[in-house]
Amino acid sequence: MASTREIRRRIRSIKNISQITKAMQMVASSKMRRAQERVQESRPYTEQLYGLVSRLAKITGEDLGEGSALLKQRPVRNIGYLMVTPDRGLCGALNSNLNRKLASTALAEQNKLAERGQKPGLDYIAVGRKGRDFIVRTQQKLLAEFTNIGDRPSMNDASAIAQVAMDAFLKEEVDVVYLVYPKFINTVTQQPAVLQLLPVQPPTEEAAHVETVEYIYEPNPQEIFAALLPRYVDVQVYQALLETIASFYSAQMVAMKNATDSAKDLLQDLTLVYNKARQAAITTQILEVVAGAEAL
Repeated sequence: MASTREIRRRIRSIKNISQITKAMQMVASSKMRRAQERVQESRPYTEQLYGLVSRLAKITGEDLGEGSALLKQRPVRNIGYLMVTPDRGLCGALNSNLNRKLASTALAEQNKLAERGQKPGLDYIAVGRKGRDFIVRTQQKLLAEFTNIGDRPSMNDASAIAQVAMDAFLKEEVDVVYLVYPKFINTVTQQPAVLQLLPVQPPTEEAAHVETVEYIYEPNPQEIFAALLPRYVDVQVYQALLETIASFYSAQMVAMKNATDSAKDLLQDLTLVYNKARQAAITTQILEVVAGAEAL
């Protein structure tokens, strides 16, 4: 059994750790609320944009001339992945789940093309340090990286990220681009999601919840649709950034709460062990005194 001094030292260190995790839980809780509010506020705009793109796609088809470049389907030889992750850890299994999702998705696409006798190339765009570190650690080809975006990303940040993916697609460096990010469900659930970013696949009317209302478009639907496609890609990336921030603080708040509760449980166990050790030492001292008195 450890000495009482060692047990007291462990109790002090665990108390210090529990104070840190409690403070991190409170900070994450306050930031989580703001991040969740931003996600909820942006979703109606995103849904309306999806609906507009769906209506225009139905009207125009893909006959947009030069504006249809982002819609062009090509034989897949090179695959690009835009991975959005947090910059920091201490958020439970959020980052590891994203890394596993990316690895399993890339492996599945490779096996699918290998069955056709093709060996695809894989290119990655990393948003966030954790995703960047995973891609570098696994020695994959990194086209670009974006870190330290902060808790309040702007549309300009999303446009810069999306522009890298669109440039690689338009230059035919990649034939398809997938967006990997944590989708915020609720405070305790964050689900890794994968969606095709490029070539643009306009959502169906059922998925976009399009109302059966006819509109008059000026100057014409084709020009509006061609101008809206880059914006559509930007909004998807921007929404992924907001979802990632809300998922990170939710996961961190839950993880720090679990760590604080575990520290409290461990403190109770150590306190019990300390009291037993202290009682055993007192009993030993009493027995030694009694034995010494009897000897005299």
